[in-house]
Amino acid sequence: QRRVYRTTTHVPQELGQIMDSETFEKSRLYQLDKSTFSFWSGLYSEVEGTMILLCGGIPFLWNLSGQISGRAGFGPEYEIVQSLVFLLLATLFSAVTGLPWSLYNTFVIEEKHGFNQQTLGFFFKDAVKKFIVTQCILLPVTSLLLYIIKIGGDYFFIYAWLFTLVVSLVLVTIYADYIAPLFDKFIPLPEGELKQQIETMAKSIDFPLTKVYVVEGSKRSSHSNAYFYGFFKNKRIVLFDTLLEDYSALNKEPAEGEDGENEQTKSKTKNKKQGCKNEEVLAVLGHELGHWKLGHTIKNIIISQMNSFLCFFLFAVLIGRKELFAAFGFYDTQPTLIGLMIIFQFIFSPYNEVLSFCLTVLSRRFEFQADAFAKELGKAKDLYSALIKLNKDNLGFPVSDWIFSMWHYSHPPLLERLQALKDAKQE
Repeated sequence: QRRVYRTTTHVPQELGQIMDSETFEKSRLYQLDKSTFSFWSGLYSEVEGTMILLCGGIPFLWNLSGQISGRAGFGPEYEIVQSLVFLLLATLFSAVTGLPWSLYNTFVIEEKHGFNQQTLGFFFKDAVKKFIVTQCILLPVTSLLLYIIKIGGDYFFIYAWLFTLVVSLVLVTIYADYIAPLFDKFIPLPEGELKQQIETMAKSIDFPLTKVYVVEGSKRSSHSNAYFYGFFKNKRIVLFDTLLEDYSALNKEPAEGEDGENEQTKSKTKNKKQGCKNEEVLAVLGHELGHWKLGHTIKNIIISQMNSFLCFFLFAVLIGRKELFAAFGFYDTQPTLIGLMIIFQFIFSPYNEVLSFCLTVLSRRFEFQADAFAKELGKAKDLYSALIKLNKDNLGFPVSDWIFSMWHYSHPPLLERLQALKDAKQE
């Protein structure tokens, strides 16, 4: 794929009508930089993980956690407390070692190519907030899971699976209402033509829409997105302001007299027209609602939970094997959290790769089906132009090596999607 980025310096003939040479070159350089970053950050991650294993980093951190919890008055019999200290230290280590890479990605690569809208202060405040929120969720959930495994008896894997199912459903339900607003500003889409058109389209396919929000994504990045969430009769749609041509802060002049953070953020905006027109936004939403109407969301949840149940079942089979713990430096103890880490992270690694590939294949199939659904709504022409605009706004490179594409791309390449829409567009 890097060879494709390096050698494809001119717009291919089949792309001549949809991409100009300037945008093509910008996207090529952006993806080449991202590829280089991905290689070095991935190599570092592999070296770091290997050194941790070879140097006994996991048992060292477990023993350190025991010492810390012991000083707080919790002896070896309080395994769950020691596990939570271990988890806190491990996630803190991961956050610290990953910080330089995150800074480089945001303030060098994304900044260089015009996507970063964050100040350094905003970045660090966001990182600290994200770490705290993660711990507030991760530590209680982990402690309850470990407790269920401890008291669950022979069928603990069933109870553990049911618990994780409930937790995942709760998090999906509350994320956009209570967690996401901690990081981004959500405002109801103002009354007007776009809102009326969205409500009319939702009603036409019996989508139980209750609210439409616009999230201030331009404060963080100029990448764009849209999604829906909620269960049963309480669905909400969220549109990034960068998706909306009429609402994107990147299309407006910075207002005078605003607070310093907003002035710093908006000073980074580039003089370019970004986002989609209302008809194109509706076409993108037609695609997203197609995922709901065709049952893709439910199918993904079912697949995820079937996989989760299988993993917990195999965990129950393997957790008693002392040689697994000994291989990672645990000769005298078999902590449940360490068992979860060994089995889920290492033993299942080959299986997870195969599963990931199968889900990528399925995702591409779902994307074509959702495009076809938008086409049936009469949105083929607008979706066609929206895909081109979004590809341009996000500097997506439309040429890819077929093996790389097959393995990594959960969405079909741009040309394949456009070709599928082309006939209906011409009609």
